[in-house]
Amino acid sequence: MPQDLSPIDKAKFVAAKTACHYVKSGMKVGLGTGSTAAWLVQCLGEKVRDEGLRIQGVPTSTRTAQLAREVGIEVISLDEAKWLDLTIDGADEYDGDFNLIKGGGALLQEKIVATASDQVIIIADVSKKVETLGSFPLPVEVIPFGLQTTKTLIEETLIGLDVLGQNTQLRMNGDAPFITDEGNYILDLNLIRISNAKQVSLVLNQIPGVVENGLFIDICDTVIVGYGDGRVEVGDITDGVVSDNKFDFFDDGNLFAEIAD
Repeated sequence: MPQDLSPIDKAKFVAAKTACHYVKSGMKVGLGTGSTAAWLVQCLGEKVRDEGLRIQGVPTSTRTAQLAREVGIEVISLDEAKWLDLTIDGADEYDGDFNLIKGGGALLQEKIVATASDQVIIIADVSKKVETLGSFPLPVEVIPFGLQTTKTLIEETLIGLDVLGQNTQLRMNGDAPFITDEGNYILDLNLIRISNAKQVSLVLNQIPGVVENGLFIDICDTVIVGYGDGRVEVGDITDGVVSDNKFDFFDDGNLFAEIAD
């Protein structure tokens, strides 16, 4: 790894590198989306090329699918896979119960793939750990038809929930709404604090026009946390912290230099 990587990027790299140890030949693996997941795909591609790892990857976005193919991972659809041995993905926030907020635009496919897996591993840098979810905006995927009606219904619903903020914004891509891989829009909810994440998730998903939200509840089994000094902490939902190691191989010229936030 190049010496000039930021501490955050070093943390993402070591978390991704550690997650690779869970992937064995013959597995069908869900591949997440985002900057940390991109490190994972690159690491797995290196093992495919240099160590003969044989896996089939089910990407959670077109961007991940493209990267996976570029590094030599065989890409299949979830329908072809039917069920997955393992999914590895990133998160924007996670709490002590391994509940997550995933804030990207691929949340729908990410959640479908994760729930079709025997095991779900989340890789993250230490800054993603929070006491209570909500500081990161919660994305809600909605269909374009009736957008303003759906937005109003969400805002009215938030009044009755135990959250600190109720501001709702349509995610934009320049001058136009951001479009998900499924052709939908994203509303970002600035809730500040979510006291009951399970309740918020269930209530939001009952609103007509809402497709899915970025709260991942009771889905994650293991969290791998990277630190800027190369240390890695692995936590299990049932066993707590199960290992704490440190990487000491930050050599120059590594192929992962091009990945950034």
